[in-house]
Amino acid sequence: MSLFITFEGPDGGGKTTQAHRLVDHLQSQGHEVLLTREPGGTAIGEQIRRVLTDLSNTPMHPRTEILLFSASRAQLVHEVIRPHLQSGGTVVSDRFFDATLAYQGYGHRLDLAALRSITTFATGGLIPDLTLLLDLPAEEGLMRRKKHGVSSRLDAYNLEFHQRVRNGYLELAAAEPGRWIVLDASKDAGALESEVRKLVESRRPKPAG
Repeated sequence: MSLFITFEGPDGGGKTTQAHRLVDHLQSQGHEVLLTREPGGTAIGEQIRRVLTDLSNTPMHPRTEILLFSASRAQLVHEVIRPHLQSGGTVVSDRFFDATLAYQGYGHRLDLAALRSITTFATGGLIPDLTLLLDLPAEEGLMRRKKHGVSSRLDAYNLEFHQRVRNGYLELAAAEPGRWIVLDASKDAGALESEVRKLVESRRPKPAG
């Protein structure tokens, strides 16, 4: 039985690390698992990702952002995610549509209803089974990225923007407690990994009989 898991949260929270570790663990257990990311995950999506993260594209309008993210997402769902889920596999994604609601909706203050409509069109209504929110203060997340020498166009937004994004994530999680689980991303990576494993195992369908 298929399972679609997404990792979300402010930048610097360790989503990519935890997504990779979870996939390695599930594969070691014999599960058919696919790891992907947003934006990207396909040849077309990776081209869009380069445009979105390029520091030379700072004049990009937030509406342009949402349409580019959605274009990448539509290709990813069509080409990668749906086929794998339909074959009964597990998909783990480093971000999905909730990032658009948090960043373009709460961060840029674009209309949430409009964003949800665009998102539903792009995904064909696909919703994750489980979303893990790796939460930490915006200041800490940005400091982590700077420490590791990671930067993109989105990091250039001011602290208030990133604080709105974090608060947006927490509101989204509170609105759908059946899908979201909030984790403290300031914990040691190993402890966080163990917590993620237990949560995912508790959601995996049990074999019949």
